Amino acid sequence: MIERDDLDVLLSTEEINTRTKELAALITEEFKADNDLHVICVLKGSFLFFADLVREIELDLTVDFLGLSSYGDSTESSGVVRLTQDLSKPIKGRNVLIVEDIIDTGLTMKYLVENLSTRGPKCVKVCTLLHKPDNRTVEVQMDYIGFEIPNEFVIGYGLDYAEKFRNLPFIGVVRKRG
Repeated sequence: MIERDDLDVLLSTEEINTRTKELAALITEEFKADNDLHVICVLKGSFLFFADLVREIELDLTVDFLGLSSYGDSTESSGVVRLTQDLSKPIKGRNVLIVEDIIDTGLTMKYLVENLSTRGPKCVKVCTLLHKPDNRTVEVQMDYIGFEIPNEFVIGYGLDYAEKFRNLPFIGVVRKRG
């Protein structure tokens, strides 16, 4: 069982806040001419990053939520993507930004981009807080990347282990023993 004392800080609250503001500025710049953006939060892990990011985007935007699962209670992706909650509104003709907590193997995001692209959006862009390039197994679209991280299991700031630790204000890794 993992305890808070077993964690080392990988990314501090300050680092996350600074990078989130930078990403929001880039997104605002890209979509300011059209001033139409529909931002989709991939639940559950992205909810903190999503909330902080949309508060910083200086556009008239709309939001929606979508649930996917590929981990269960494991620390590794199962490779099987399951839609647990679909969008509440159509995205046809909209600029869509998917906000994800982490892109690991790429399988989940590849599935999601392909799924949403069939719904007729004007464009689909991807913003991920974390990217593990060493673990990617498929090529996947990433338009905005917060941080590239090593291939370690991370928790905090929305990311969980068996539904716990989402409320940590930083992103941590389990300290190596011994």
